[in-house]
Amino acid sequence: MARIAGVDLPRNKRVEIGLTYIFGIGRSLSAKILKQVNIDPNKKTDQLGDDEVGLIRDHIEKNVPVEGDLRRTIGMNIKRLMDLQTYRGLRHRKSLPVRGQRTHTNARTRKGPRKTVAVRKQLKVSK
Repeated sequence: MARIAGVDLPRNKRVEIGLTYIFGIGRSLSAKILKQVNIDPNKKTDQLGDDEVGLIRDHIEKNVPVEGDLRRTIGMNIKRLMDLQTYRGLRHRKSLPVRGQRTHTNARTRKGPRKTVAVRKQLKVSK
């Protein structure tokens, strides 16, 4: 089993798809990486030799921010926005959608489950 950037690549999948299991690598970047290191994207991950895995690993370590480094960078960028008290930073702090989506309805993923408000019943006054 190939291990790249601390992630075990799945067995019996195409290399192009297997690389997308690494945080920070999508389909297009995966294709570019394989083209640069001259590996057939249709090859299965089980069929990769140690030298090919080493080529991919070295290329990713040198040229592509992935996994922990990328998560740290993203977190620091969000923290910087919150410290500067920009509009986007305030939206992050309040756990609301950042990119202009509506919140009157929808936005449940970002806001979490609905918080129901208890309704007090009015007592009827008899005359």
